[in-house]
Order: sequence, then structure tokens, then C-alpha cells
Amino acid sequence: MTDKRDDLSQFSMLDLFRMEADSQTQILTDGLLSFERRNDPSDIEPMMRAAHSIKGAAAIVGLDMVVQLAHGMEDAFLAAQAGKLKLTPNRVDALLAGVDLIVQCSRVNDDMDAWLAAHGARIAKTMTDVQGIAFLPEPLWTPSAYAAPAAPPAPPAAPAPLAPAMPAALPAAAGAEPPPAELAPEPGIPGRALPPMKNAQNFDRLLALASEGRINAHQLHPLIQGIQRHKRNQATLFSVLEELMEAASHASDPTLKEKALLAIQKSQPLKQFMLEHITDMENYERRLLIGSENMVDEVLALRMRPFRDGIQHFPRMVRDLARSLGKDVVLQIEGDDTLVDRDILLRIESPLNHMLRNAIDHGMETPQERLAAGKPATGTILMEARHRAGMLNIDISDDGRGVDPEKVRRTVLERKMASEQMVAAMSQAELMEFLFLPAFSLKGSITEISGRGVGLDIVHDTIRQQNGTVRIETELGKGFRSSITLPLTQSIVRALVVDVKGEAYAIPIVKVERILKVAQSAVHTLENKQFFDHDGEHLGLVGAAHLLELGELEPADEMPVVVIGGNTRRYALVVDRIRGEQSLAVQAIDPIFGKMRDISAAALLDDGEPVLILDVPDLLLSIEKLLQEGGLHQLTRSDHAGRRKMKRILVVDDSLTVREMERKLLVGRGFEVDIAIDGIDGWNVVRSGDYDLVITDVDMPRMDGIELVNLIKKDLNLHKLPVMIVSYKDRPEDRARGLAAGADYYLTKGSFHDETLLDAVADLIGEAYR
Repeated sequence: MTDKRDDLSQFSMLDLFRMEADSQTQILTDGLLSFERRNDPSDIEPMMRAAHSIKGAAAIVGLDMVVQLAHGMEDAFLAAQAGKLKLTPNRVDALLAGVDLIVQCSRVNDDMDAWLAAHGARIAKTMTDVQGIAFLPEPLWTPSAYAAPAAPPAPPAAPAPLAPAMPAALPAAAGAEPPPAELAPEPGIPGRALPPMKNAQNFDRLLALASEGRINAHQLHPLIQGIQRHKRNQATLFSVLEELMEAASHASDPTLKEKALLAIQKSQPLKQFMLEHITDMENYERRLLIGSENMVDEVLALRMRPFRDGIQHFPRMVRDLARSLGKDVVLQIEGDDTLVDRDILLRIESPLNHMLRNAIDHGMETPQERLAAGKPATGTILMEARHRAGMLNIDISDDGRGVDPEKVRRTVLERKMASEQMVAAMSQAELMEFLFLPAFSLKGSITEISGRGVGLDIVHDTIRQQNGTVRIETELGKGFRSSITLPLTQSIVRALVVDVKGEAYAIPIVKVERILKVAQSAVHTLENKQFFDHDGEHLGLVGAAHLLELGELEPADEMPVVVIGGNTRRYALVVDRIRGEQSLAVQAIDPIFGKMRDISAAALLDDGEPVLILDVPDLLLSIEKLLQEGGLHQLTRSDHAGRRKMKRILVVDDSLTVREMERKLLVGRGFEVDIAIDGIDGWNVVRSGDYDLVITDVDMPRMDGIELVNLIKKDLNLHKLPVMIVSYKDRPEDRARGLAAGADYYLTKGSFHDETLLDAVADLIGEAYR
């Protein structure tokens, strides 16, 4: 049996030092942040041990600079433990700077001499601060000191630190991470990246095999049911034989009686055989199901990581960023041992970071403002992670100033995003939805702190891409709360399976609001839109068969309905039948098919039947377009084609105002106009309709206009479709790039006026009517 210590033989001494530095510097960071807040002497002992361990490990690999730095930190902790040194925030800053330097030094893989020389000034300053930490001034920690800290007096002359030794270059460890391009550019050091999996393809293959094993186990069930039916038929046969024996016993022919008795005797072992083997098969099925489920769970467990692995650097970031803004904020984390899929953890780190920075910059007041409002001078942000109903819930709440709904109303009106009457009628929840729109910010100036002037749209989009949802609540003067719901893993999705025209489709449970049955008598029609009332809300109806281009919905007295979406975008999808919930092993669709409209992935049901998983955000866009034409009973393609008299134009633009202006101009001239909100949406729409012209912007999320033009011009069915680009970019190279992609016309918004657009459209496709 191999001793665990043998597993370390493949690592160099420098590799081992990196491992030691990673764990011990995290202890130092956590300890310093805790001691700064609690002033608990029990926090000092673990930090002393951590500094001592780093010093010893650095001495072994010859990093004299780290040895001296760790020794200075150890001395500071000893003095603090003896009550001779008070670890004030400015001294904690110096010690944290030393921790950063150790981390960054440990990650250098190339020429150590060159790295030390390149950062000599920073190293010298940090060494001076740590070794002369007792001479650093102690600031007066009054509320005013947070907002406008006075310039500290010049410290007394401190003992000059020993010159850091320049060790010989150490060989780079095989497979080690490359060094950071520069020292941390913002407060706090970057979070330690999760270690990469050995082989992601092997994991995917292992999960696929485990899922196939589970499917095979489930396929035993119909086999056992068939044998049970055979057993019942056999029992009927035995009953007939017994009746035959009874009749033969009264017959005069002894041969008949003898043969009947022989038949009864021969049947008895068959009956016993069937009973024993059915029991054996049922036990085998149960063991196989348990084993296959456990195998899937164990494979998934390989990807699961504690929540703390993705957020362990957040408390430091919050502390440093708040101090840089003259604020005092502490981050409290609950549920840091909650298990999360490593891929999800990696992808949500940036949105969570953005939300914390947003809370500090926008939401938190200065200490004097908080004291004047009757709050503690120190602001608190609480981040909670927990499992709930098979999902991951992350709540982020703060006790800051919150968001003023009236300020949101004014901003919406100023940007002309809705009419005054509409804005006045909006609820607070509807107003909060504007915070998720691109470039929507309540901050007057653009900063590098909380999104560079970008709103919460990046958070919303990232969470949505992970099949999650995010909701926000606020109370003016009391705080702001964000609630994120995500699947525990992207490899397995809990889904609602429905039938549409005999085909199975799956909808991720996280995207399902509720399931209902709606009577035909409860359906109302208004302006060709069908809806029904539920809890005081009008829910628009659309048939899934028509939406997925599978035909028309078969009428029924009661219609199974799945409500999808949320807040102001909630719709009812009519299906043929609801099968129930299943856990599905997600399988990506071959890239050769590209992005399939309304479809995100595929899977196999428990009985081995293939199923397509619906892309709900994409589905909502398609539903909105269908609802503009009717709802539940949509016109077929032939009817639609028969009634077309006007030429159709597709307008693709992510700007609501530009999109609406172009639509009104074209409709006023007699054209039939459809809209798409970005490149992906436009590509989906143009393939499903019959258009005479596409008008597109260039700069759009998900897919820009140039990519859209390229796709249209390379498609065998669409390459002759005229495309006009309307863009703010008016440089000759921008125009050349658009025309090179295949655009038939390039119009700049800078010189844009009504007749310019209409004249250009007339040049390309003529008048509106055929």
C-alpha cells in the first residue's frame, strides 16, 4: 500500500513551498481581518504559527526576502500578543501588504532575480513597513478620519531593513501557473484560482457512462413488468389445468386422468421458478438503481467544491476597497461550506465581485453619514449560501442607503425609456427591473469601482447563462438585497418533462414558475392576444406546438399550462401533456448545428428516450413575437404567406429608442416590421421568417452586426437577402468593414434623419407594397 507521503514525490521543493504559502497566507489574511474587527488575542496564535511556517519553508527554497518578511511579521505578532504593539488598521495594511508580497513571490515561475529587481521599490517599502511596524503612526479612528484621513506625520527613523538577498533563479516547476503580469492593480490580491481538473473530457465521459448505467437500470423496470404479466397469464393457465384435473377425475378414461395429473405436477416447478426469479430480479433492479444513482452522485461530487473556495478573497477585497473610499465596511459570510459545482463557482465569482463592489460604492454611506442616520459607523454586507429545494441560493444584503425608486423613475424618464404615464404606474418591483438593463446606472460619474458605469446587466446575463435567476429588493435608507438562485451543477439539471406533438421536451425547473390546467372557458381574447386571469394577473397564452414549429395545438377542454419567465415577462406555455420531473444528464448539442433557436442542450430520459432541453430566455423572445400576432391559435405558415401583401423588414438593434424609431418610420411608410434585440435574436428570427430586408446595428451583445451579416451572406437560403447597416461608427474603415462582410448599404446614425433611412430602403427593395 502506498503511503500518502509518496504522492508528494512528484512535486519539486518550490511546488511544495507554493502549496504551503497558499494555505498559510490565507490563514494570515483571515486572521488579520478578524483581529482588526474583534481584537481577540486568540487570533494571534494561528497567525504566529503561519508566519513561522512560511519562514521555515522559504528558508528551504532559498527565498531570503520571504524569510525576512515572515520574520518581521512574526515579531509583530509576538509584540501584539505581549501587549506591546497595537494592530491598528494602518499596521494591518502593512502586514496585509506583506502577505500580498509573499503570495506574488510564490507564484513566480521564471527568473526570480529579474522579478525581485523589477519590484525592488515595492519590496523595500513593504520590508521597511513590516520591520518598522512599531514606528508607524496610529491614526485617530474617528468617523471623520474615514472620509478625509489626515496626512500622517513623518515617522521616526526606523532601523534599516536588511537588503533582500537575490537568490539564483529557481527552475520552473512543470505545469505550474504563470506569474501574474503585474502586482495587484486594485485593493486586495486576486482570488486564488480553483485548481484545474486533471481532464475535463475524461470527467464528461465518466458522467456519460454513469448516466447510461442509470438509464440501463431504469430499463429493467418494464422488463420486470412484462414478466409480472407473464406470471399472471401463467396463473390463469394453472387455474385451467386444475379445472381440467377436476373434470378428468370424474371421467371414465384413466389415461385422461393420468395425463391431467402429470400436467399439474409439471407445472408446479414452473410456478416456483417464476416466484423466485421475479423476487431475484426485483432485488437486482433495486441494487442496480441504488448503485447507478450512487455512481452518478460520486462522479458529480468530483466537481463539487465548498463555496468558500470561490469567495475566500472577498472579505479582504471589501475591507480594502471600503478604506480606499473612506468607508468602513465588513463582509460576513454564512454557509461557506455549501457545495457548488466548480464550473458554476468559477463563473459566478465575477458577478458576485461586481455586486459587492456595487454595494460598497453605491450603497454604503461614510461613517459620519451612518452615525447621522442612527446606524453603526461600520456598514455590514451579509453573503449567505445554502441549498434549498435542490438549488443553490446566494443572498447578498447590506444595511446601506438602498435605492431610491423615485430616482429610478426620473432616470427612466430622462432616458426616454418609457412614457410618463407608464412610469407613474410602475410598481417598485417593475422599477427595479430597469437596473438590469445595459448601461443603466444611477451614478452620475463613471468609475472603475463598480462596473465602469455599467449596471447590473452583466450580473443578470451571467446568472441567466447558468440557468439561474436574480431578484433584487430595496428599502430606502435601510439597505439593498439581491437573491440569486442557481442549479447546484450544470452537469445534471432538474427539469420538467412535457409532451408536445408526441415529442418530449424538458424545461429547467428553475425556469418554471408554476404548472396549471386552464379551461377553454377561462381563455379571453383582446386585440388578437389570448390570455387568462390568474391571481389577478393576465397571463398570455401561446401553444408550444406552434412556437416550436411542430404544427397547431389540438383543442382540449382543459389545457396543461407551464408558466415560465418572471416579473414583467411571464407567459403561459400550452403543452399536450406533463410527464413530471426528472434529473437529466446534460449533453451538449454538436457544434455543427450552431445555436438552435429555443434549444439549449439535449439529454436522455430514464427510459433512454432522447429529449431536447428548452432555452427559456430564447423562448421568451420567441413568445413575445408570437403574442404580437395572436397567442394560442396562431395562423399557419400558408395562411400567413397568403395574406402577405406588404414587404417585410427585420430591424435588429439593442437600443430600444433606435429600434422603435426605425420601426415607426417603416410602419408609417407601409412596411411590415419585425424587431430583434441583438444579433443572436436576429439570426434566429431571420431564419424562421420570409423577409425582404434586414436593417442591423453593429455594436450589440451576444453577436454583433458584422457577424450577423456574415452568417446571412453565407447561408444558402438567405445569401440574396439585402442587408443594411445603420451604425454610429462613421469612419471609412468601419464602413469598409461592414461592406466587406457583405452589407448592401451602410448608413451612419450621425447623419441620420427620417428621409435618409426611407430613401435607402426604397433604393434596396422599392416601395412597401408588392
